[in-house]
Amino acid sequence: MRPPHIVVFDLGKVLLDFDYGIVAPRIAAHSRVSAPEVKRLLNQSPLLHRFETGLMTKQQFYEEVSSATGFQGDIEVFSEMFGDIFTPIPPMIELHAAVRTLGVPVYIFSNTNELAIGHIRRHHPFFAGFDGYVFSYEHGAMKPDAKLYEVLERVTNRRGAEIFYLDDRAENVEAAAARGWRAVLHETPAKSRATLEAAGLLGQTLPAGPPP
Repeated sequence: MRPPHIVVFDLGKVLLDFDYGIVAPRIAAHSRVSAPEVKRLLNQSPLLHRFETGLMTKQQFYEEVSSATGFQGDIEVFSEMFGDIFTPIPPMIELHAAVRTLGVPVYIFSNTNELAIGHIRRHHPFFAGFDGYVFSYEHGAMKPDAKLYEVLERVTNRRGAEIFYLDDRAENVEAAAARGWRAVLHETPAKSRATLEAAGLLGQTLPAGPPP
């Protein structure tokens, strides 16, 4: 089988770890509720789902959180606190760089929101090194909804086995595999690297240039 034409990365828990437990006490320190209550409000909640499917703007999200918690601070302060939950996963960022060095187009495919992406763009330089991005909040759908997978196919002009995809959530991988993508459940950087090598995307030798 020929190597895939593109490599698509999920973002959270694949390239960047994240933890709402980081932001919860920071927001709670300026609110009338406890850190655990803030974390429940933010982490995989219906409110966050609405935000990440583009059903509310960042201003509306800020206002909803402020109303629910009594947060005392403007949207700029809130945005920086809310976005500062990410830490790089160096072996995966190195893996992305290795694929890119081979000239293989790379894409981000993520359930996420405008505040998170703004923060990542400002603070994580590797994020600029992709050929394209598909974010849930921009398209009104979240993985594993087929609608978002269709967007990725349109953006990349690739289908089926032309797409190699890494994601840490089994339901997202299963939805991709159902479309014929070469979808792999990301468990460890070593396993993900091995699957890329097995697909013929790493461990290759670039063609030698002309003799000097």
